[in-house]
Parts: sequence; C-alpha cells; structure tokens
Amino acid sequence: MTAMQDIYIDKVIVHMGVGESGERLVKAEDIVKAITGQKPVRTIAKRTQPAFGIRKGAPIGCKVTLRRKTAESFVETALAIIERNLATSQFDRTGNVSFGIEEHTDFPGMSYDPTIGIYGMDINVVLERKGVRIARRSVERRKLPAKQKVSKDEAIAFMRERYQVEV
Repeated sequence: MTAMQDIYIDKVIVHMGVGESGERLVKAEDIVKAITGQKPVRTIAKRTQPAFGIRKGAPIGCKVTLRRKTAESFVETALAIIERNLATSQFDRTGNVSFGIEEHTDFPGMSYDPTIGIYGMDINVVLERKGVRIARRSVERRKLPAKQKVSKDEAIAFMRERYQVEV
C-alpha cells in the first residue's frame, strides 16, 4: 500500500442527546467536557416533535469533534469500554463506524453521582485516506476517485488490524 492508500482516523464525534434543554443539558455538557477535555457545542432540534415535547430550534444535546492524536486515544479508550466488539451493521458503506456507550461512568476517572445521574453517548469515527481535500476545496474541486474512498470492508479490516476489534 502506498502512503496515499493508508487509512487514518479523520475525526471522532462524541454526541450526547438528552432531549431537553436546561439542567440536564448543562450536566451532559459538563460530562462531555470532563471525558474529552474539550468544550462541547450544543445541538439543535431540526423539527418539532410534540410527543416528546421538543420544539424546532431548541437545544437538545451536545457534541464534541476530536481530531488527530486526541481522536485516536479516545477511540482506544472507548473501544476498551465496549470490549472491542462491533457488528458489521455499525459500519456504513463509506467506511464510518458508529457505536454507543450506555453509561458515562465506564470512562476512567468518572464515578457515579446521584445528583447527575447516568448519561449515554454516541461515538462516530470517520475514516479517510489522504487526498480527500480535492473533493472539498473551493478552487478546482474534483470528484474523489473510487480508489480513494474507504469501503465498508476496508474499514472493518482497518479496525481489526489497528485496534484488534472483533466484528
């Protein structure tokens, strides 16, 4: 494999949805900040859902985007929590991996506090190859060749080889 064919983690998105704003959202933001070391951004409801009491435009969760070494070390920690088991359905056709963690207390340094409660989170890992910039740049944008796209099988092979994941 050439250097341009090497797969790497572009970014990791850690998302925690609580379904409402207020005190629960502030607690969720504090937890995400403690786990990742970065300040989270609030996520907004895209549409109104009266059954859940959600209005369009209301903050209902928070997320953090991790890149480079921080992302790699976070993935290592998160995979250890889920015991390195992933299903093939957790990989999409463009090579991204998504999985959830049910309790934030599973992370090192986090303990259960009855005043906070237990929060779960979603983790999305975006895998890419070098050269993807040609599809995103504003000047002389080009279509990304098929050989530069990460397939589902390649993503599974990468996670098995790099992180010893069982699929």
